[in-house]
Amino acid sequence: MKKHNAKPNRGFFEKFATSVTRATGSTPAIVIAFLLVIIWVASGPIFHYSNAWQMIINTGTTSITFLMVFLIQKAQNKDSLAIQLKLNELVAAHEFASNRMVNVEDMTEQELKIIQKYYTKISEFTKKEESLQQSHSIDEANAQHNFKNEMEKELEIESGEKSAEIIIKSSANK
Repeated sequence: MKKHNAKPNRGFFEKFATSVTRATGSTPAIVIAFLLVIIWVASGPIFHYSNAWQMIINTGTTSITFLMVFLIQKAQNKDSLAIQLKLNELVAAHEFASNRMVNVEDMTEQELKIIQKYYTKISEFTKKEESLQQSHSIDEANAQHNFKNEMEKELEIESGEKSAEIIIKSSANK
């Protein structure tokens, strides 16, 4: 039986990006950035607020911001993919879930809006029911709603017939 490695073999850039993302999102990184700005502001009088003094902070922040945009986007893409895979696993594992929802993130925005309309319709059906957990699909919700309406109509007809019988019997007794 082949052993499953706990840590996959990741390349240099993957390790570097993960380390930098974790480090820059930490409290020490925020404190260091704040202290650097304080030191820069405090050094202004020493350098007579010269253009070179201003260029140091402008160049530094622009360069760091430019690189961080890509690192943050990479981290968000990875996190988003991991979350989608976990959700896909949950959908695939749940017996009442629709497997049509696996890989829904690959659909177009128009397709997602259509699915949203379906779930809005399910919500409308289930709000009319006693329990919000009774149905699992649009078809099932619609069938249950129609069945309930048919039963209510039958009860109304039966109660109407009984009321008519009572009226007839009470008129006959007079």
